[in-house]
Amino acid sequence: MTIRKLTENGVLVALVEDEGKLITGPQEALDLAMTVKYETGAQRLVLPKRLVAEEFFILSSGMAGEILQKYVNYQIKLAVFLGGSRYTSKPLHDFIYESNQGRDFFFVETEEEAVRRLTEAI
Repeated sequence: MTIRKLTENGVLVALVEDEGKLITGPQEALDLAMTVKYETGAQRLVLPKRLVAEEFFILSSGMAGEILQKYVNYQIKLAVFLGGSRYTSKPLHDFIYESNQGRDFFFVETEEEAVRRLTEAI
């Protein structure tokens, strides 16, 4: 796993890269966040969608809700950049829309937009 630290507007963000899936369930998501926090001090993570199990994007699985609740509990902010991925599920579109209206979780198209959203979030 490669972690790049970036400070923008005085806010520390960790950009995480890897070859395999890093988030395959709630415990792996929490382990990732705690590893990044320990190694970098960052509580704001940027991930490419390819590092997140597809099950996360099937809302009926409950994985997204469990992971996001853990991140809220540990005050971790997350931005996933989708890189052109398209989903046809209306509930997923609604979930992404609602997440993007908040301050903790963002689903955006590019890495740059992910960093920007996290550094602007209070």
